[in-house]
Amino acid sequence: MAEQAAQLAHQRRALILDAVRRDGSVRVTDLVAQLGVSDMTVRRDLDALARRGVVEKVYGGAVATAAARAHEPGFDAKSDLGAAAKAAIAATAATLVEPGSVVAVSGGTTAHAVAARLLDIPRLTIVTNSLPVADLVRAAARRSGSDGAGSAPTLLLTGGSPTPSAALVGPLAELVIASLHVDLLVLGAHGVAEGAGLTTPNLTEAQTNRALVASARRVAVVADHSKWGVVGLSGFAALEQADWFVTDPGMPAPARAVLAESVGALLVAGEDN
Repeated sequence: MAEQAAQLAHQRRALILDAVRRDGSVRVTDLVAQLGVSDMTVRRDLDALARRGVVEKVYGGAVATAAARAHEPGFDAKSDLGAAAKAAIAATAATLVEPGSVVAVSGGTTAHAVAARLLDIPRLTIVTNSLPVADLVRAAARRSGSDGAGSAPTLLLTGGSPTPSAALVGPLAELVIASLHVDLLVLGAHGVAEGAGLTTPNLTEAQTNRALVASARRVAVVADHSKWGVVGLSGFAALEQADWFVTDPGMPAPARAVLAESVGALLVAGEDN
């Protein structure tokens, strides 16, 4: 099979590592089909990840090590994963936002997709600890100022120290967030599971996310089906704290049953809710 020259080795390995973290294991044959590269290329990628100590090679593939389960991929590595599901979730979640409200948007690529849908809602204030979300709002403000087409949302960036996924976290972010009262929080998660609730591998981000939840009158969790069953190192919210849980049709029936019993309302993008 011909190699996809545009897909750099570090990008492939980030995708493989995310799959290992999410599913616990990967098979070489599946990766060959998904990545469109040769068996030998996949094996070289697994060798490289094994040398880093984040996977353990086994017959036919690899399994997660403790380091892989705690790994937090960067924003760019995650942004193309499940793009169609994220877009559908974003379209549904955006309908929950009222003109003139104050909306907090957490870090994460799904929350970022929602933010992109909010830029034309009138008189909106967006509070965020996400650098990519802040970039979106700033770009909208520049366009608005240049063409006179209307006003972009007002931006409030929390400050803090950036994580690998470009979220600002830590005491400064928490101090700012604790002083605010927002109408709605759009909240992403590294993992979602029965019992564990919403989790992340980053302890400091978990604490900042707790502050976001505490500041919000309503919480809308946005997470695609691949997040179900993933448990990161630190929990930051129980399922019961979600007023809405917005997901895609790939969410399996048993998970939907748990969510429907736990959250305020389960919204499945593209389905009648």
